[in-house]
Formats: sequence, structure tokens, C-alpha cells
Amino acid sequence: MIDVDRLLSDVEKPSRYIGNEHNIVIKTWSDIKLKVALAFPDLYEIGMSHLGFQIIYYLLNRREDVLCERVFVPGIDLERKLRDERIPLFTLETKRPINEFDWIAFSLAYELTYSGIITILNLANVPVFSKERAESHPLIVAGGPTVLNPEPIADFFDIIFIGEAEEALDEIVDIYIKWKEETKRSKEELFKALSKVEGVYIPSLYEVEYKNGKFFNLTPKYDWTPKVIKRRIVYDLDNTFFPTKPLVPLQQVVHDRGFVEIMRGCQRNCRFCFAGYIYRPKRYRSVEKIINYVREIIKNTGYEEISLLSLSSSDYPEIERLVNLLTEEFSKELVSFSLPSLRADNFSLSLAEKISKVRKSGLTFAIESGSERLRKVINKGLREEDFLKTLEIAFQKGWNNIKLYFMLGLPTETNDDIYQTIDLVYKILKLNKKVKLHLSFSVFIPKPHTPFQWERFEDKGIIEARKQVLFKHLNKKKNIVIDIHDYNMSFLEAVFSRGDRRLAKVIFDSWSKGSRLEGWKEYLNLTLWKEAFSENNIDPTTYTREIDINEKLPWDHIFVVSKNYLIKEREKAHKGLESGACEWKVLCDFCGVKHGE
Repeated sequence: MIDVDRLLSDVEKPSRYIGNEHNIVIKTWSDIKLKVALAFPDLYEIGMSHLGFQIIYYLLNRREDVLCERVFVPGIDLERKLRDERIPLFTLETKRPINEFDWIAFSLAYELTYSGIITILNLANVPVFSKERAESHPLIVAGGPTVLNPEPIADFFDIIFIGEAEEALDEIVDIYIKWKEETKRSKEELFKALSKVEGVYIPSLYEVEYKNGKFFNLTPKYDWTPKVIKRRIVYDLDNTFFPTKPLVPLQQVVHDRGFVEIMRGCQRNCRFCFAGYIYRPKRYRSVEKIINYVREIIKNTGYEEISLLSLSSSDYPEIERLVNLLTEEFSKELVSFSLPSLRADNFSLSLAEKISKVRKSGLTFAIESGSERLRKVINKGLREEDFLKTLEIAFQKGWNNIKLYFMLGLPTETNDDIYQTIDLVYKILKLNKKVKLHLSFSVFIPKPHTPFQWERFEDKGIIEARKQVLFKHLNKKKNIVIDIHDYNMSFLEAVFSRGDRRLAKVIFDSWSKGSRLEGWKEYLNLTLWKEAFSENNIDPTTYTREIDINEKLPWDHIFVVSKNYLIKEREKAHKGLESGACEWKVLCDFCGVKHGE
């Protein structure tokens, strides 16, 4: 094992690598049939904030025949030491080199972590590209939200799982263990067996064609290879596994609190929202199950704050009853609750007051644009008059800290829309001169499997010009803080979001030049990426341009929702027409989720 004490003696934040957290799972190596190194391709404080990562950790470890240990991208200082001393990257639990495991399984939550995949594999002395790995190497597996377009990183992985893992993971594990125990085995036999599992995508079983510098087609190599990979969906959320003994980090992480997922999916049909489409249909956990999970998490962790997670918490059908019961039971223990995704159009001030009974914070709303025309384009369904009435009542009840999320570069956006956002801010200030406003602006990124997957990513010059208009009119106000997301980070994310397999070489080459941790603004070096694109004769704007509706897309073989449905929604967007709420119990199936067609 690794001499960790010596290795970490002069490393920044050694708590990233120590392990030994409360609720950690450590098993006897010799008793286990499948050994998994669960990898998150970013720093510890990011990975430990992701609920999905912890769900997979406990899903695997709940089985007696499976062992799962964690590994994260090391900081730059530790990476340098590992290389200088030729020490392979190791897990937190037992400090065992990850190349000794059967699987290295990556949880991919964000496109700007892709260079972290290479860092982890390279530090483990495992070839990065799947075609270069031998039978003796660990199986390299991926899952998570970003693999809904798996193509930019497809060449790195043996197996990619598409969808929700809670019920499918056991199927995959059982097939692997059976294959492993057979005396005569090859990866082709394993791949043939796994390809029958819904949601499993094996990139090496497909040929890719390009024409005129663009993606043209992806076809199966064998008659037993599925032509379409359907996203795996867990329909019975209430009876699905949920970890109630989560790992408690040794250091402060981005989201340092307990989590209970109360609902999965969203009814809102916001046309830009990747999560809203890839997590369809909307499903709930029961009030009783949620309260029991809260009890268990508090008992097992000591957390004093629990976040009730969903894409739209105020759309949970029994949200008032749930919050009443939670605050009644836990306020005396000084446990507070947060609802991170409240909607401005059905916001309840009484609900906000109840969840702030222990700790009163500000109010946060994602309204995307101050332009009502543009909100219709994106199907936000928010009327300015209703929103201002909500704020007026909030101000009367003493809420003076407001955070608003906006987007720049939305489809059909004009300068007039920017001025309408400024006008809305002035109207808010007129309602309450003492209000403290935090305005956060991100840059719209066209995402696969949404009605806006064909739209362009806006040019930097236009975004910068609109940014200057906002600063000119709003930045001089003492009670306004403006935060605008870095354009270069958004640009790279846009490229990877709609990329194809040619980008794998770009990612590798940029990493080889020294690119690391692109999700951190202080580490992003766009010059290295430009060099890598140029050396591979790839124009990155190929992936950020408006795409013709008739072009084949690199992710067309991944089924999430009907392409015809997305086209109709895009047409409605450009006409300024809104769509109603998506209600699963109605079983309308207009988007094709029900039947996968």
C-alpha cells in the first residue's frame, strides 16, 4: 500500500486524499468477486457534492460480492509528486492502486471534467484509448448525465451506461461476474452479453463516418449490435434504493449538507433545459418515505441542513404538507431545510417562511430573461406581473436578499431583450430600495436531446457587447452584484456537448500539453485547446454553429425523447408559442418516453 503520510506531508488540502470519512465502506479484498474503483474526474470537493456519485458508491457496496472504493483527480501538486516518485494513483479507502481493480468506473456530471478522465487513467498506468488496452487491463466504464452524448469521450471507454443506474447496475454486475468466472473468456463475449442490456452502449461495436468535415453516420459492426440505445428509466422512484448513510466529507465541499431526492424529472418543458429532458418522466417519492430518509440521514451524519432535491421542488404535489411535517418534527433540533429549485410562478411565501424557520436566507429564482417574449420562446411560463407581485409580498414580509438567474445568448435574443432585463431590475428596485440583488448570468449552451439542440452558440463579440450594456446600466448600483459566467468555459462546454469522436484526440492532445481542471476558471488555458484543435485540423465552430434540421447528429443513436417532438417544440419556440406542462400520469407520450419510439 501507499505511504500516504509521507506523500501528503506538504500537499495542499491533504484531507482530499486521506479517506476515513464517517460512513466509509471498507471490505476484505480477498472475499470479493468484483472490485470497482469509482472515479470522479474532478477534485474531491466537487465529486463529494454529487448525489449520483454517492448513490453508485452505495449501490455497489450494498452487494456482498462487490467492493467499491473512490478516486478523484488529484490537485496539481499531488499529481506532480505522484509522477516524480512514480507512484500510481490510489483509492481513498485502502490506498490500493486503481489499476488493480476490475473496473475503473467514471461518474461524468459535467463536460469540463473530460481531461480529468485522462489524468486518472494516465496516473494509473492504464492506456487512455480503449483500442490500446489489453485483456489484463481494468474495464473502463462510464455513466452520468453527460454520456447522453457519449461520442466525444467514446474512444476512452469500454462500456458506457445510458440512463438511471439503480435497477440496471445489478444486471451489468451479474453478467460481468459470470463472464469473469468462466475459464475461457474474451472481451467480445462480454460485450455481446452486455449489449443485450437496455441502456448499455459499447462504442467499439460501431463504425463512424464523416463527410466534408462533419459527422455523417454511425453504424453497428455486427448484426447483434443494437442500432439504438434506449435510456434506462427507473419508473418506481418510491421503492428505488437511496443511501441514508452518506459519506460525510473531512473538509468543506461545495454542497456540505444532507440530500434527499424528493422528485425526479420535471413537468415544465423549458426548451433549453438538458436535465428536464434527460430525466423524463416526472416521478415522486412519498412524503412518508422522504421523512424517514431525513430521519436516517440526520441520525447517521449529524447534518443540520437537509436539501430537498428536485428540478422543480415547488411542483412536488405535497410540498406544503411535506415541509409542514419536516419543520414540525425537526425545527426543535435546529435542523433546517432548503428547496434549491423553487419556481417564481407558483412560489409560496408561507412555504419559504417555513423552510427558513431555523435559518433565514435569501430567495432565489431562475427567470432566465427579463423579456416576456423571450420567456415564451424558451417556454419558461412566467409573467412579469405575477413575479413582481410575488416579490412585493416577499419584501413586505422582510425578505430583502434576492438572487436571480439569467441567461445570455438564448435563441432569437436581441438587444431589446437585454434592455427589458434591465427594466425589470429597475422595477424591482422601485418596489424596494433596500433590496440586495445578486444577478447571475450564464451563457446559453445548446444541449443534445432538447428542442434547442440545433441552435447556435452565440459569438463572443455579441455576448461581450450585451455584457457591457448590463454593466453600464446596472453595475453602478451599490445594492446590485453582477456575476457573469466565463465565456471561454461556456464555449468549451458547447463544443463537447454536441461533439463527435474526433474530439477524443483533441482532449488527449490538450491534456498532453498541460491542460487540467477546465471546470475551474483559474486553471482553464484556452490557448492549449486552440493548439490541439488546430493540430487535429478541426474547427471548433463546427460544433457551435446552427445545425441544419436534416443533418445527422452524433447522438442520434441514443434515444431520450422523440426527435419529431423536439422539432415541433423548436418550431413553436421560433413562433413564440408556449407548451403546457408534462404530466406523466396523463400518459400522453407525445415525446415518446413511454414507448421509446
